[in-house]
Amino acid sequence: MELLTDDLRSRLPPLRSQDNEPEPMIHARFFLPGTELVWYAIEGRTENEDYLFYGFVLGPNAFQYFRLSELEAARGTQGQTVQRDQGFIPGRLTEVVPAPDL
Repeated sequence: MELLTDDLRSRLPPLRSQDNEPEPMIHARFFLPGTELVWYAIEGRTENEDYLFYGFVLGPNAFQYFRLSELEAARGTQGQTVQRDQGFIPGRLTEVVPAPDL
């Protein structure tokens, strides 16, 4: 499965374009089956031969940058690969990212 389609690439706003937005738009969800790792893509840009995303990552529960090459290289304990949630519906941060367990 292609993680970054041309359609998704065209919909992702440039990095830092949502800095002042309290509820940034999430455009894609990537996950590693069998783990708690989930990447929510907010923005991105092509960087050399790679693609740099900015988003929210469940696992560390933090906003951070991540690369397409990192998603493609990630493997679960049984060899699982990162998948793009094909049924994901873009929405605002608090609409699509689950609240952390307290």
